[in-house]
Amino acid sequence: MDPIAAKYIGAGLACLGMAGAGIGLGNLFGQFLSGALRNPSAAEGQRGTLLLGFALTEALGIFSLLIALLLLFAV
Repeated sequence: MDPIAAKYIGAGLACLGMAGAGIGLGNLFGQFLSGALRNPSAAEGQRGTLLLGFALTEALGIFSLLIALLLLFAV
């Protein structure tokens, strides 16, 4: 296999982490909204947990983008 083709395939596979982060964020906010509509008084207490989950999920997507860019341009 050509090394350049392998580099592009590896970068494409690393970008799958961004798709997983997008799915995770949609699931996270959808479930929070569903729970907040069922019990609005408890929603305010869970906002910190929601933001922590958002930050960690988004960080994983950014890390996968970083790995893809490193594979494309640094190796």
